[in-house]
Amino acid sequence: MKPEGQIEPEIIIKRVKDKHGGGHHGGAWKIAYADFVTAMMAFFMLLWIIGATNDDQRKGIADYFTPTVIQMKNSGGSNGVMGGRSMQAETGAAPRAGAVGARPVASTGGSTGSDAAVSNAKARDNGKRRAADETRFRMVEKIITARLAGDPTLKGLKGQIRLVRTDDGLRIELVERADFAMFGSGTSILGLEAQRLVQAVAEAIATTPNHLTVRGHTDSLGFARGGGSNWSLSAARAESTRRALIDSGVAESRFRRIEGVADTDPYNPDDRTDPRNRRISITVLNATVG
Repeated sequence: MKPEGQIEPEIIIKRVKDKHGGGHHGGAWKIAYADFVTAMMAFFMLLWIIGATNDDQRKGIADYFTPTVIQMKNSGGSNGVMGGRSMQAETGAAPRAGAVGARPVASTGGSTGSDAAVSNAKARDNGKRRAADETRFRMVEKIITARLAGDPTLKGLKGQIRLVRTDDGLRIELVERADFAMFGSGTSILGLEAQRLVQAVAEAIATTPNHLTVRGHTDSLGFARGGGSNWSLSAARAESTRRALIDSGVAESRFRRIEGVADTDPYNPDDRTDPRNRRISITVLNATVG
């Protein structure tokens, strides 16, 4: 027993916290570092898979991780991530895939490389043919110009020939005027001066291999009698011009189309009775068209 009045001593308990690992941040940094290393490992694995697989294999992997894909009960064999396909080629090496980020080319059932080669070859061939056409067209223009300048009987008709480049080729137009008519009124008979013009054109185009079209045009004046029409007249004049070209040395096999369009394509749309609306158009077709 303690003596009466004696004060018991105060007991102080000091708990010392045991700090394992030390350091200002404790061990939390290790967890963050482990997460970082894991993420980097996953990232590099992703890069490796992209570089070591082809488009078909990558599609199989993507399909496997797509939630909407219904998996078979048997998860092995061909029902796996890559459908039973190996990332390793038959030679033992990983197949080389295309550049990362490149858009896959849709298969059309044939060889893409082969189709591209055919397309490129066709483009080169068309380019060569267009260049050859340009050379021929320039020569035709020079021959016609020289022929008109060198023939005294044709000098006065120089303005009656128009040379126009179109999408189809080189169009040569023989145009009438008030004091010059290619055909007799309402007929398809070529006059003497018109025959010389056609011969000059024939000499220029006879040596070219390009196909030809001939189109007849009329003005809007109707027929007073006879029951004819500008449609039949324009077609008959186109045919008469074709025969004159053949007689002047142009091969018959070169003609692709003969047509009469009446007054539907006037030279002067503001005056449908203008004599210049009466004309013949001879087109030397591009090789890619004809």
